Amino acid sequence: MTALTLSTAGAATLRADAIVVGVAKGAKGPVVAPGAEAVDKAFDGKLATVLETLGASGAEGEVTKLPAPSGLKAPVVVAVGLGQAPEKDEAYTAESLRRAAGSAARALAGTKKAAFALPVEASEDAEAVAEGALLGAYAFTAYQDGGNGKGAKNEKNGNGRKQPLAEVALLGAKPRDKAYKAAAERAIALAEEVNRARDLINTPPNDLFPESFAAVATAAGKEHGIKVQVLDEKALVKGGYGGLLGVGQGAAHGPRLVRLGYTHPKAQKSLALVGKGITYDSGGISLKPAGHNETMKCDMSGAAAVFATVVTAARLGLEINVTGWLALAENMPSGTATRPGDVLRMYSGKTVEVLNTDAEGRLVLADALTKACEENPDAIVDVATLTGAMVLALGHRRFGIMANDDAFRTAIHEIAEEVGEDSWPMPLPADLRKGMDSPTADIANMGERMGGGLVAGLFLKEFIGEGVTWAHLDIAGPAFNESGPYGYTPKGGTGSAVRTLVKLAERTAAGDLG
Repeated sequence: MTALTLSTAGAATLRADAIVVGVAKGAKGPVVAPGAEAVDKAFDGKLATVLETLGASGAEGEVTKLPAPSGLKAPVVVAVGLGQAPEKDEAYTAESLRRAAGSAARALAGTKKAAFALPVEASEDAEAVAEGALLGAYAFTAYQDGGNGKGAKNEKNGNGRKQPLAEVALLGAKPRDKAYKAAAERAIALAEEVNRARDLINTPPNDLFPESFAAVATAAGKEHGIKVQVLDEKALVKGGYGGLLGVGQGAAHGPRLVRLGYTHPKAQKSLALVGKGITYDSGGISLKPAGHNETMKCDMSGAAAVFATVVTAARLGLEINVTGWLALAENMPSGTATRPGDVLRMYSGKTVEVLNTDAEGRLVLADALTKACEENPDAIVDVATLTGAMVLALGHRRFGIMANDDAFRTAIHEIAEEVGEDSWPMPLPADLRKGMDSPTADIANMGERMGGGLVAGLFLKEFIGEGVTWAHLDIAGPAFNESGPYGYTPKGGTGSAVRTLVKLAERTAAGDLG
């Protein structure tokens, strides 16, 4: 991963391959942002004029490269748009800094070292720039250039893909200041784990299946002092996990339920996280049509987010007990697959009539949620690429939040907005529950088509223990970006919800959520 250093050097004197400065949209054209004073001076105070001549406006994400004048050690200046310039006495938002740093880092692929001279007035700004740069520099290269993942030109395929930016030197930071050092350490840990989640999401399903995902979790547990327990098919049968077994019974790779337990000796609060981990979703017997199954390796994004969050909590030493549950299965059609009309007996004891085998995520989550509730955590949050209906409702860049507690739902929404993850609170209308009534079982796994994302949330609510505070994040939209990259968000797996969950754990540990 891209390295990060905090530097006290001046923008004009630091030796680097490029120097990144900010430019914003002003009332009369682009304006140079704070942090770039030395660079502007090298342009005789005319950097904004030069940029405007080249067509730059300061719009968010806009990147303009130009040769550096004499007086700068770096040979290239990269001006990145910050969006609208703030009013007097106001500062650039953390999200604008994250997005700008991410855009610049991505544009600098193939570069060894870049100095970032963006507006940094406090440690929070330094953390935002660092986080954005480290996330924006991400590239998934494991299967490129003959499989060596190094990005160098290879005679076998000759694609010559560029390696990610190797090093970010953050200017304006204070390497010896405790707050700045802590900000850098948090940014590094968080970005590395978000990028690990992205790697898992992008890994082809012939290499990432329930057993191999569980092995990754086990290895990470050993590295970071996290207790990991894996329930295989025999243990699942013995325990009566009908949802996981029913979804996974058609696949050659059997299902797994993985528990990751991070504990802190001073913890006063506990948080349980449950992730949907369908490592490939064909739809099962209710087969997805062509055009809808090519990216279904991403259907384990919720489990990847939960896994990354628990590891981040351990790396940061958060004073909270965090338990992650990964409900892992492949959903495949075969002679042994669950059929529409079958009835499954869940871990909770409830029976579910399966009307559509492509509504499988709620089945594996139901078992994991029931199990998580047995440990009586202070709160449970499940994360899943659960419904296409949520994408229709909210688009590709934001996730929906449902909960059995309005205050908890509001808190998660505010946290998500704070860390830069677009989201929206959604209801759980009681009238939609009747649509899941079954003449055969306790409940069906499908209900009314309209409001399908809410119906899925209501189904999950049926498996939450009495008195347990619970929220459900449907990340079907933002989990996998099929369009072009933007800001610090790459094409492919995004690591959606990790930053929200980490901040939720921090706030819970601090007692800010009651």
